[in-house]
Amino acid sequence: MLNLSGVVAGYGGGNVLQGVDLHCADATITCIVGPNGAGKSTVLRVISGLLRPSSGEIVMDGHEVHRMGPDEVLRRGITQVPQSHALFPSMSVEENVLMGGYLIRRDRKLLAERLDQVRTRIPIVADRSHDNAGNLSGGQRRMVEIARCLMLDPKVMLLDEPSLGLDPRSLAGVADLVHELHEAGTTVLLVEQNVRLGLGLATHGVVMEGGRVRLTGTAAEVRDHPEIAALYLGGGTPSAPASAPAPTQPSVTTP
Repeated sequence: MLNLSGVVAGYGGGNVLQGVDLHCADATITCIVGPNGAGKSTVLRVISGLLRPSSGEIVMDGHEVHRMGPDEVLRRGITQVPQSHALFPSMSVEENVLMGGYLIRRDRKLLAERLDQVRTRIPIVADRSHDNAGNLSGGQRRMVEIARCLMLDPKVMLLDEPSLGLDPRSLAGVADLVHELHEAGTTVLLVEQNVRLGLGLATHGVVMEGGRVRLTGTAAEVRDHPEIAALYLGGGTPSAPASAPAPTQPSVTTP
């Protein structure tokens, strides 16, 4: 469904992504993990149209996403929940959510239907509808950020560090919502520093280092790879760099 081929991109003349190849199949949850500076969040930015790649292709359902601006990417069904500070704190919860329906604002009936659907799926949108978003907890804000994206009934949702700053209860709520999206057929691509959490949520895993994809496979394959366990999950001292997986456990490309 969503394919990146040889994507090179960066900021101020320097390339963060050094030729990224990535595939996300329909109705899967793919988690990108890796060290700081690996280019994980930059991948989301180029997909959403916030950063134009200097070379390579991004294709979804036959459409060349890398040639589109952010508004057209939204129209194609790709939405993004940024890492943090994505709400307007002085606006109400409902006003923030309605901002996500900007592209369908002229269809009042559809806008109302989507808002009702979001209220049902994420109760805080109904329970705190008239409260200022700035008065919400971190977990509640993350729920409202996801709710705003759902107003466009996306095919693909991009989540940047959904666990950042959240307490265990809020984390559980976000995890449940991600699974619900997956069961409803939404494709989810998330970036997560909490490797154990991210791969626990995902169906597929991707390890990035130095702006490149180093390892792909099912979430279980990536999680259980000895080098990944050693580097990120406290599984002991690695015998070789993660960029060079042991020959007996080769990387597995996601379908």
